[in-house]
Amino acid sequence: MRKLLSANFSRLWKDKIFWLCMGAMLIYSVVYMLNGSRQATIDLSEYNYSIDKYYFNFAVVIGVFCALFSSMFLGTEYSDGTIRNKIIVGHTRTSIYLANMITSFAATLLIMFIWLIGALVAIPALGVWEMGVPNLLAYLFIAVMFEAALSAIFTFVCMQSTNKAITVAISMLLFLGLIVFASMIYNGLSEPEMTGGVRITANGMEMAELTPNPNYVSGVTRTIYEFIVDFLPTGQGLQMWQLEIGNAAQMVRMLVSSVAITVLATLGGIFIFKRKDLK
Repeated sequence: MRKLLSANFSRLWKDKIFWLCMGAMLIYSVVYMLNGSRQATIDLSEYNYSIDKYYFNFAVVIGVFCALFSSMFLGTEYSDGTIRNKIIVGHTRTSIYLANMITSFAATLLIMFIWLIGALVAIPALGVWEMGVPNLLAYLFIAVMFEAALSAIFTFVCMQSTNKAITVAISMLLFLGLIVFASMIYNGLSEPEMTGGVRITANGMEMAELTPNPNYVSGVTRTIYEFIVDFLPTGQGLQMWQLEIGNAAQMVRMLVSSVAITVLATLGGIFIFKRKDLK
């Protein structure tokens, strides 16, 4: 597999889509963080702005880059007949699949790394992380693991489809579906238990009686919702963006979920790919 990885990375450094993703992420990180810095200087001074508020925005968008790069890069394997050539020269389907998954994961990590570097432009205005180094490292480790899960998912899709255009469409729609589903679950959990408290009248605002919120998710349903949003890579990304990964148990649950998705998607993908007709 070493030769396969060497060939993949040699092609990666020459791949235009990879460098476009890197450039787009760098520009986005700098613009987003500078906008956050500007907002911090013009808003009320008593509002506590810090780099933490903006630094993890990549967790929401990284899936777009992973889906786009994986589908374009791996889709070329079929369109150019590269996979058949690799098999002809003696490489196993398992090693081909794993090499492609590792390449996709590595590219996604490099794109994330570009964000982390570009986002440092906000430090002069926003300062360093208030969450502290241990929490920062924990957040980044969770991000690495859910990016591995995303890479495994999109590699699964890319290695089963022989048409690059269809592969791109399926990958992007799949990510869109995952982010929308995670957002729906997350928004459901964000519903307050009680509503009311303030009422607008002709004389201004006055306190109103609190009433139960019919949209509040409770009981077993809430437990299920919490499991889903912690399990999905997109759910983890949303919570990371909002700085709502609050305790060690939740962090462990997220890490275990990412490992489970990565392993199951990879094993399932290899199983199907080994039986795929590559004519």
